[in-house]
Amino acid sequence: MADAEIIPMNPHARSIGRAHVRIRCRAVTSSGRPCRNYAVGGSDFCRVHGGADAPVEAVRPDAPAAASPPADVQSFARRRSRGEYAVDDFGFDPELFSSVLLPLMGILYERYFRIRHVGVDRVPSDGPVMLVANHSGTIPLDAVMLQYALATYHPARRVMRNVGANLVWEFPLIGSLARKSGAAVACEEDTVELLRRGEVVAVFPEGFKGVGKGWRERYRLQRFGRGGFIEVALRTRTPIVPVSIVGAEEAYPMIADVRPLARALGLPYFPVTPTWPLLGPLGLLPLPSKWIIEFGEPMEMDGYADDAHEDAMLVFDLSDTVRDRIQQMLVRNLEERGGAFF
Repeated sequence: MADAEIIPMNPHARSIGRAHVRIRCRAVTSSGRPCRNYAVGGSDFCRVHGGADAPVEAVRPDAPAAASPPADVQSFARRRSRGEYAVDDFGFDPELFSSVLLPLMGILYERYFRIRHVGVDRVPSDGPVMLVANHSGTIPLDAVMLQYALATYHPARRVMRNVGANLVWEFPLIGSLARKSGAAVACEEDTVELLRRGEVVAVFPEGFKGVGKGWRERYRLQRFGRGGFIEVALRTRTPIVPVSIVGAEEAYPMIADVRPLARALGLPYFPVTPTWPLLGPLGLLPLPSKWIIEFGEPMEMDGYADDAHEDAMLVFDLSDTVRDRIQQMLVRNLEERGGAFF
């Protein structure tokens, strides 16, 4: 991994503002993007770019005990306004996640989509895990529902860390909520560091090709890229759990993509659904489709040679194997689900 490029900063910047203000890392990742993690230990860099000896500022919390709102809302709001809460150096806010975001996710999961999960206990209860899932639905609610399933129904109630592409972080509100809910930038450094800490990391190799595919292509997996997730799993000896998600395609069925408008707005696609943009803001409401989320059997990565991640053919074969397993689960669960809405 190439060394991070250092960006000079104003040495007086840390003395400006209130004591709880967090400073972003001043490095640039190997892909040329600014690092978005928080600096730690009074330095100018996050734990990823500050070296192995950089201290961790916040204590890594246990998984949320329950999806319930805070007992004293006023006390909660007062402490938040004073900055009396902790986040880790990736920006994850465990209190906000368990007390506010998780209950909101639960409304969609339990009552609206009526999601049924299968095999959640196949995810190891400790140590690093990589979840590899299909991606669909125009608006990526599938990642959020997957996170709720693991935090609520897994025996260890594990917190899942999604990795998101650059576009996620360009939207002020969405980017901030994604960070506070545990998401991280989709770059190799962050993914490796999260796995090194024993986290559950979710990757969606289809990327925007998955969430932006049309109705005719529903539940047909798109290309998995060059298999970068396999290289990371091999390097870190992390087991891979394939995940299939049925239901997201019908929540926002994309019947057209206005590509000229997408290019003008700098978006990967501009969707047209049965309700958007015809109904304006109401068109952003998802349709109440029925979902099934299935967790497959783990694929162990610790039996390969130390340099296995450099074998392009092996990486391709493993990527294709993961893709095939997810596709088979999708076909099986589509047949089992029956009707998409009733």
